[in-house]
Amino acid sequence: MRRIVSIAAVLLVLAAYPVAAQAPQAPVHAWLFGGWIGGVFPPPVTLSMQECLSEPTVIFTRDVVMHMTMTSPTYVQRVIQTVRATQDGFVFQFNGQPPTAQGGILEQAPTPPEAGFGCANADTLTVQRRGDNQIVFPGCSTYPYPLIRCASR
Repeated sequence: MRRIVSIAAVLLVLAAYPVAAQAPQAPVHAWLFGGWIGGVFPPPVTLSMQECLSEPTVIFTRDVVMHMTMTSPTYVQRVIQTVRATQDGFVFQFNGQPPTAQGGILEQAPTPPEAGFGCANADTLTVQRRGDNQIVFPGCSTYPYPLIRCASR
């Protein structure tokens, strides 16, 4: 009976080992995940969590960066191709231009939203970390001001 229990225990440990060894690591840019406000205008000094999260300027996720534009009520979504960590931030490389909406039979096709962040290359975004809850997009004319993190709690 002991032999069966010890064999079962060994098999259980061996079965669990590959799962633990292949546990996914957090992405390089995980620190950025969530909503950020400011950038287009100076960030507000006093803002509640609800006010901030109701309309963030930029949202970072694992696979997509979404940002608002002044000419469209919807967020522009940029699919992340690669992210590289730098000494003081990150460099994002995006997959080409985002898809644009098509007009219907009686309506004119909408003007495509601004795909980039006003940077020299629309498919590249450099993010510099300025503190625990502040970032900037250096060299991006659409976002000349710092962005601050929306508090999650």
